Amino acid sequence: MRTLLDQPRWLEPCHLYDKLGSRLFERICELPEYYLTRTENSILREKSGSVIAQAPVKCIVELGAGSAKKTMHLLRAQLRQRKQGIFAPIDVSLAGLRASRDAVKKQLPGFKFQGLHGRYEEGVAGIDRTLPTLFIFLGSSVGNFNRSEFVRFFSFLAGSMGARDFFLLGVDRIKETEILERAYDDPQGVTAAFILNVFQNINRLMRSNFDAGRMRYHSRYNPEWQQVEMYAVSTATQEIRFPVHSASFVWKENERILVEISRKFEPSRLQEQLRLFGLEPLAHFTDPKERFSLLLFRKSSLP
Repeated sequence: MRTLLDQPRWLEPCHLYDKLGSRLFERICELPEYYLTRTENSILREKSGSVIAQAPVKCIVELGAGSAKKTMHLLRAQLRQRKQGIFAPIDVSLAGLRASRDAVKKQLPGFKFQGLHGRYEEGVAGIDRTLPTLFIFLGSSVGNFNRSEFVRFFSFLAGSMGARDFFLLGVDRIKETEILERAYDDPQGVTAAFILNVFQNINRLMRSNFDAGRMRYHSRYNPEWQQVEMYAVSTATQEIRFPVHSASFVWKENERILVEISRKFEPSRLQEQLRLFGLEPLAHFTDPKERFSLLLFRKSSLP
């Protein structure tokens, strides 16, 4: 709630993934306009063997796993090369964890499954850190972090990694504005439904009174910040109340609330940034059109 009282107002994206939100995001991933999922999946299908060959681990930890459909390529490669492994997905969505558990048990019974419900910090605390581990963060989810969240996340991740650990990061690359804006504002309205559903979730959690009938979705690419910005715009002035916290604010007509961002990256620059956190670049995998990248790192041995 605190961020809604800021100026400008914004939300933390974790609130997007209630049961309906998780289903809507799965639909987004199947849209023809949303190239990210299928492009990343194609890279993983082709390059998972190379990733696992360069990352000799016993445990694969996925941050924000969802249904883990793309991750199955890595798990299969792990079984082919090492014959066994532990898969520990971390997610705030119980539905996503159940889906990944069922898929692993059905398709890869040789894998031990250890699902962890909660945020990244909570999940990592529950992992056996004596095992060499590959941390993975796919879907360009890192693009949902603002600058301070980015620093906080990588400080936490690097601090959690040991000398035998590796990190695989999926990132969407900077490209034409038209392609980016189409990917986040599909004509079917699935992305709009996903973004606006967050307010129904907040109503349930905080007994607030957001009215879905008095808001609309708006998105745009901001070239200065190299990010797609997704907003809810009030179509009428309304008072939003939070009785649990004895707080309220006036959401004015045409005022925007920033619900989510999706930053885009230049891979070599990002690799250099992550060196500052003690992550040493090992490999860079991309698709033929260079739309999306998978970056493999290991924990630097340097202090």
